[in-house]
This record gives sequence, C-alpha cells and structure tokens, in this order.
Amino acid sequence: MSTKILIPVFAIVLVVIMGVYFLVNPSYKQSIKAKYYFEIGEYNEAYSHAKVAFGLDLYNRMAATVMAQSQISLRYVRYIDMGKKYMAEIDKIANSEKIENSDKAKIRLICEIMKSDYIKLAPSVITDKDLVQEAAKYHSYFETLLEKVNK
Repeated sequence: MSTKILIPVFAIVLVVIMGVYFLVNPSYKQSIKAKYYFEIGEYNEAYSHAKVAFGLDLYNRMAATVMAQSQISLRYVRYIDMGKKYMAEIDKIANSEKIENSDKAKIRLICEIMKSDYIKLAPSVITDKDLVQEAAKYHSYFETLLEKVNK
C-alpha cells in the first residue's frame, strides 16, 4: 500500500477513535452538557455538570474551564440580583413621605456595598457581555446615588 493512502487513512481512523472516546467517556459527556448549559445562560446547571465532569477526570480541561467560567458568571448574576433587590428597597424608602437620616445612612451603606462588590467582579474573555454591561449599569447607578446622598 502506498504511503500517500496509508497516512491519511491512519489519521482518519485516529480521529474517529478520538471522537468515539470523547463521546463515550462519561466525563466528556458531562462537560458537553455543561458547555451547552453555559451557552444558554443556565450557569448553575453548567457549574454542576462541569463539577461532576471534573470529578470524574481531573485532566478534563473543558470541564475545568466551564466550571471556572460558570463561577464568574454566577458572581455577575448574584451582583445583578442583589442590585435589583436593593433598588426595590431604595424605591420603597424614596416613596415614603419623609426620608430620615437613618434612611439616608441605609442608602449610603447599600451603595457602598454595591461599589465594593463590583470591584471584586472580574470578567473573562468569554463572560457574557450582557451580564457585564448590566452589572456596570447597576454599579454606575449606585455610584451616582451615593454621590447624591453624600451631598
């Protein structure tokens, strides 16, 4: 048999074997599920599948990457949820008849918490841009509010 035929056939067989291994290995099955859930924005589900995959095979880089990226995205989601909750509290205070000094102190504290928590966030290259932008919007809102309360 000619080397021109033998090398490509060997390469194709090798790729097929690697593909079958990738699809049959339970660790990689879990990491594919984790990647899918990460792509659709289900970060809790992605993290749990990636953690299982990483537990099955510590050398599964896809699982390690998805697990780390899911943690980053979950931090952003928590920050945004916390911002929504705090905004509802501040709206409740703002809609009251009189804003007391204790209310201003509470708003100031909330703004300081949101500012310090935002500093701890660090996006990666593949962090969802919408999450990053929404978190930045909340950060900007709380910074502006803090300036107004401190006047």
